[in-house]
Amino acid sequence: MELTDKYINLFTDFGFKKIFGTEANKDLLIHFLNTVLEGEIDIITQIHYGKQEFLSRRAKDRKAIFDLYCESDKGEKFIIELQRAEQDFFKDRSIYYASFPIQEQGKRGKWDYELLPVYTVAIMNFEFENATSDKVISYVKLREKDSKEPFFDKLTFIYIEMPKFLKKLHELDGILDKWLYFFKHLHELHKMPQEVQEAIFLKLFNQCEIANYSPKEAMKYKESWKIYNDDKNVMDFAINKAKKQGLEQGLEQGLEMVAINAIKQGNLTDKDISKLTGLSIEAIQELRKKIA
Repeated sequence: MELTDKYINLFTDFGFKKIFGTEANKDLLIHFLNTVLEGEIDIITQIHYGKQEFLSRRAKDRKAIFDLYCESDKGEKFIIELQRAEQDFFKDRSIYYASFPIQEQGKRGKWDYELLPVYTVAIMNFEFENATSDKVISYVKLREKDSKEPFFDKLTFIYIEMPKFLKKLHELDGILDKWLYFFKHLHELHKMPQEVQEAIFLKLFNQCEIANYSPKEAMKYKESWKIYNDDKNVMDFAINKAKKQGLEQGLEQGLEMVAINAIKQGNLTDKDISKLTGLSIEAIQELRKKIA
């Protein structure tokens, strides 16, 4: 299989982690976070990547594995999640995940319970079920019911529903629009648009150009792109077939086909496959047993 794209797809596992999860590209993540969180937080000047796996206090409880987790030099915590497929109770999961960096702040001995802010940024390649708004980005905080005044401003959830972003290149208005456009369309472009002059995007295009990669990196991206593309095609087929037949069972079977294909690829974790298909980790573990 030969790649025809000039730039990587940021929704692939390789692409997302290459651009936002490496020390060499830390400035890209800082710029993206500052843009998305503008008005919600003081400017981030430095971040430090943290552990991506958090263990529960009891061994039998679930653990949390983040796509990216980092802290600012002021101690603010950031969870950045890439979600390619709709998943049951995704909002519940994001709140559960946010509890780990909160609990981690607990101190033994004398402690007054003061917490540092926690931000969850979820970049979603789907829309929430029964969504009634065409807003691309939702900023969610705890507020008092009647006055709508903020009750607690140290816990923030940002949900970015990428399918709702429909602007064309000539319609882009500001840096945030450009980030969202490139997140969605970068792999479809053949060169950096003349309408974009910012230095940060010059670096983004340079870092995303496949021709600049070593043979090893290019192969890793090729494998990541194949998994993303193959599974997306299977999922689209399964969803369309299920819609035509009106059978929920047909959709579930199609998603299981995607999961089995991903398991056989051998280089995805249960969490990766869960994010791809929306199936629970327990269901994926059962599929592993069946095909072992």
